[in-house]
Amino acid sequence: MLTIGAFSVLSRVSARMLRYYDAAGLLRPEAVGENGYRYYRQEQLADILRIQQLKSYGFPLSQIGALLALDEASLLQRLRQRRAEAYQALREQQASLRRLDADILRMEGKSMNEYHVILLEDPEQRVFSLRRQTGVTGYHALFQDLRAEASRLGLRQAGPVQMRYHDPEFSHDSSDVEAQLVVAGDAPGVTVKPAYTCAAVIHKGPYKGLDRAYDALCTWLADHPDYRLCASPLERYLNDPHQVGEEELETAVLFPVEKTT
Repeated sequence: MLTIGAFSVLSRVSARMLRYYDAAGLLRPEAVGENGYRYYRQEQLADILRIQQLKSYGFPLSQIGALLALDEASLLQRLRQRRAEAYQALREQQASLRRLDADILRMEGKSMNEYHVILLEDPEQRVFSLRRQTGVTGYHALFQDLRAEASRLGLRQAGPVQMRYHDPEFSHDSSDVEAQLVVAGDAPGVTVKPAYTCAAVIHKGPYKGLDRAYDALCTWLADHPDYRLCASPLERYLNDPHQVGEEELETAVLFPVEKTT
């Protein structure tokens, strides 16, 4: 058998950490001598390597014991789930870094804003709408229901899909939102969206980055006190996420505005 010191050298895990794993029930020594020395079997090197791998993947120690007890198929499923979580966290971190870089460059006077805000006349539209209280995770289901109901009513799509936000405050968990489909024809649920003058930008990339577009429009409003918001913001989805990759998505964000004087 191996002393804790030899086991530590071979596994590249400190003796202190090995004692912690023992106390946590993750890796028990094969034997403990009368003098309190811990001894490990050589075969336990595979166990400590697996613990270190799972730890490096971002699993907390409180979960690793249960993971070690899983069969290979169940462990594979958890590893895939963890990979998806890690990629999501990476995308969010990359988006945060892009915003940080852009802000630093702007403050250093080396870069213009990534968004070009324009004023445009957005015409009135006939829209079929579904409005409900839901969180961000429910948006996909809301749009699915919108398309299914429009199809059931025999409405023909004549323009983009879009979203209006009606709450005075935005919440990821629950907001009053209205999904709209520009249509030709008439049916219950079809209304006319008024024409507006809008401050607008085009956001390119994943929907999770839309907050940067909102930041750009808020900055524009702060710099143009002669305009004020006169209706709820609108997101207009210019292509289909089922047909293009995330980086190719294009979303128009429109703030209906009016002159203050």
